[in-house]
Amino acid sequence: MRRIPTAVLISGRGSNMMALVEAARDPAYPAKITCVLSNRPDAKGLAFAADNGIAAVVADHTAFEHRDEFEAAIDAELRSRGIELIALAGFMRILSGRFISGWEGRILNIHPSLLPAYKGLHTHERVLADGKAIHGCTVHHVTADLDAGPTILQAEVPVLEGDDAETLAARVLKEEHRIYPLALAQVAKKLQANTSI
Repeated sequence: MRRIPTAVLISGRGSNMMALVEAARDPAYPAKITCVLSNRPDAKGLAFAADNGIAAVVADHTAFEHRDEFEAAIDAELRSRGIELIALAGFMRILSGRFISGWEGRILNIHPSLLPAYKGLHTHERVLADGKAIHGCTVHHVTADLDAGPTILQAEVPVLEGDDAETLAARVLKEEHRIYPLALAQVAKKLQANTSI
């Protein structure tokens, strides 16, 4: 079956991007990572992509006066490469509803909480401050509402006695690396079958 051309958008080291690239090494994996795009020229994940034969592209948001221009450049770049699916992996720019509507059902994100709980930043600190026993991560479709799109997969992680934000984040990240490739495969298979997502 045809593998779905996929771009991963990053802003930093891209550890979730690396997990997706590793999964996509399997020729039977339904998505093929063909592009890694960063809004930061110094993102460490770009070197990993290039070293693995994947197009490493920079669209520096500071070079654009308006967000619309930045997003238009990303959109043009991805479409010129035949991209059909986008995975956000630590991409630290909020995408506009206008951009998202052009890729409806084809943008995924991973978030370090069990959505709908703890949207936004500093999830580990907030979970600890609230004394929760369970934390986790969510892969979801991206919609115009931040961290509010339909859930694809979730994984729970216990909060252990003595946890701080760093130890908890490390355990959550392991689960992120496990479920993101599964969720991407699930969505890519639906595209392969040409059914609605």
